[in-house]
Amino acid sequence: MSKVLSIVSVFPEIFNVNGDAENSAVLAARSRWAGHSARVIRVSQTDPVPAETPGVVIIGSATDVVLPQALTALQPYRTALADWIASGVPIVAVGTGWELLADSIELPEETVEGLGLLPGRAVLAASRVSDDLIVKSGFGRLIGYENHARDMVLPEGSVPLGDVVYGRGNGGQASKFSEGLLLVNVIATHLHGPVLAKNPALADHVLGLALGDTYDARNVPAGRVDDIARSARNIIATRLGQTAE
Repeated sequence: MSKVLSIVSVFPEIFNVNGDAENSAVLAARSRWAGHSARVIRVSQTDPVPAETPGVVIIGSATDVVLPQALTALQPYRTALADWIASGVPIVAVGTGWELLADSIELPEETVEGLGLLPGRAVLAASRVSDDLIVKSGFGRLIGYENHARDMVLPEGSVPLGDVVYGRGNGGQASKFSEGLLLVNVIATHLHGPVLAKNPALADHVLGLALGDTYDARNVPAGRVDDIARSARNIIATRLGQTAE
């Protein structure tokens, strides 16, 4: 019997503003469709840090109202998260979840330190961005929704998830914006949706990282599910003047 893929969803009670915690359900479904056993472990703020190394970790986005609470709750996870990143555990961090793993987060009243596990600083943007986001990436065209009040400033040489075709992404002053961050097996992004439901190719990439050669996306009988995701992406793309897939 194959090993059960454990997918840890961190604090889904607060990290699910845009459905981001449900990225864990997407991964579990696609792995099962490919013939692998999988379970989602929903870890709440009062639960102890999982003793076993997970197969995948999902950290979604929260509101700024609970950001201090989220940062406090994440502090006991810092050592475990650092170990998981170092050992190559795939981690998908979205929105605020990404910011909390970074070096610092600028708020209107103060700048707070993040966990410092990923490079970058979240700095206040001129205004909140709430719009569709289209990204050209190595995993194909990614489409989702961005909803954030901060830009992400990355060190020189950082590898983004992709280039912005429409939207703001990481923002800043560049004429051509980048979006997200790729570091070891960490995927950090502003894409909501949840991103892995709307972009199955990215979900399959994460599962490939977690399961290695035993996972073959060609064996996933997603059929209608992927067709619906493609249709959703195409509706957004064509409305914004882009070609359909």
